[in-house]
This record gives sequence, C-alpha cells and structure tokens, in this order.
Amino acid sequence: MSARIMIVEDEMLVALELEALLEDLGHSPVGIAADSAGAFALLENRPDIALVDLNLRDGPTGPEVGERLARDYGMTVLFMTANPRMLGDGIAGTVGVLTKPCDPKAVEAAVNYALRRTPSPPSCLRVFRNDRRFG
Repeated sequence: MSARIMIVEDEMLVALELEALLEDLGHSPVGIAADSAGAFALLENRPDIALVDLNLRDGPTGPEVGERLARDYGMTVLFMTANPRMLGDGIAGTVGVLTKPCDPKAVEAAVNYALRRTPSPPSCLRVFRNDRRFG
C-alpha cells in the first residue's frame, strides 16, 4: 500500500534524497515545502503523512507546523531533525521524532510504524507518549 507523503524540509538536497527514497519504497511524495506556508499549500494534494524538520526557511517553525497538521487536519506527523531535544516530551497528536541524519532503513521503519504497518516502534524512532493513536 502506497502512502502520499509530504516533505517539509528547507535543505533541498536532504529533501530530494528523502523524496527519492520514499519513491523507491513505493510511496508517492506529494511535494517538498521549505517553509510553513509551503507546507499548508501542499495539503491540497491530500497527503497521508508529513515528514517535518524543525528549522525551516522561515525559522524554527516546524513544531508549530507539525502540531497544526496533526490537530487541525488530522495528519500523521513524524518529525525529522538533528535537534530532537528541541521537542521536549513531544507535540500533541504527532507520532515521534527521527534523529538526522537518518539512514534509509530508519526512515522506512519509522514510516511503516506511523502508517500502522508495524505494531511496535523501531529503535530509531522516539515515540511521543502523548500520541493518542499509539500506545
């Protein structure tokens, strides 16, 4: 089963590598957003999941973007960042965080978990306790 995935990342080389990896895994990337406005514009493509970095072109807006996507749009959100401590105990309604750089197997395992294809989280993913969908 293919998922429609939005990438919210301002480092274009990282975003393009992630997009290629997701395609190789059989998913359909719906676009890359480098800032908050771009992320919300991608909603018209009806993504199933968002992979969100914390620091975007418009500043450290990733946590707010992820929270709004989860709360207001019911999206499944995974954060990907080199600074996971910035998220503290997590953001309500979001799944968790992968520490960058991420190897392809870590991304695959985290996406599969977020899509509820695997029952337990991979060791590479710090799951937030406040994600009401996961237990």
